[in-house]
Amino acid sequence: MSIPHSKTALITGANSGLGKATAHALADAGWRVGLVARDAARGASALAGIQTATGNPDVHLFVADLANQSAVRGLAQQVLERFASLQLLVNNAGTACPARRLSPDGIEYTLAVNHLAPFLLTRLLLPRLTSSAPARIVNVGTRIDTAMDFSDLNWERRPYRMMAAYGQSKLGNLHLTFELARRLQGSGVTVNAVFPGIFTSHLGGTDGAQGWFWTLVARLLGWALPAPEQAARRVLFAATAEEMAGVNGQYLGNRKPIQAPAQALDAEANRQLWERSEKLTGEF
Repeated sequence: MSIPHSKTALITGANSGLGKATAHALADAGWRVGLVARDAARGASALAGIQTATGNPDVHLFVADLANQSAVRGLAQQVLERFASLQLLVNNAGTACPARRLSPDGIEYTLAVNHLAPFLLTRLLLPRLTSSAPARIVNVGTRIDTAMDFSDLNWERRPYRMMAAYGQSKLGNLHLTFELARRLQGSGVTVNAVFPGIFTSHLGGTDGAQGWFWTLVARLLGWALPAPEQAARRVLFAATAEEMAGVNGQYLGNRKPIQAPAQALDAEANRQLWERSEKLTGEF
């Protein structure tokens, strides 16, 4: 049953790390919060922990494998049935794969989770966000100066490299942000991307991009990476700060705009990836 609420947020990848820290802060501030997790047991544990720590019982769990477009559609339907309003969508979930693998839809797995899942989920929830305006969309990105190869999004002709695939898939979040910002002008819904900085993460498991690379860096240099709670402050600024009201189409670091890779600033490239994404998700 759909129940109205004053402030409602949905956060993907919310069972640990940055997503969980963001969800915890919003729940502590009195928001109704939807947690999206791939693993039901880990999601239930995060749900119970947030409810207990914040005293807010209005925290909800949605279980979905974001690599599967059918599951993304099912997730959107559940959210629409349970939440009559939605003021915030945080596309945070991400992964990295040490070897090329395909999603259930035959799409390179990293691209499927990191780019196409937020693209599809955002498209499906956009009518609810618009009807709940003012509303915000926050896409969690990364800061890798790269470019997408539109002729080989599925890594079929190039040698697969984990960090390159990860970087290109996350660049897709910036293309999505800038093109969607253009389309949302005047709608009451804003979209911005946030680089949360480098922090302790279980991205992709022990074989993931931050899971092994930055752990190794920390050990070699002898310093500890910041906790997810510190990184969450950047996301929360974009999501809740009064000074961000009406701000649209920005790429933010620590509470201020930062430079995006050149390709993401190309309006034609943004349009091209949007149209390719529509075809890859059947949203055209």
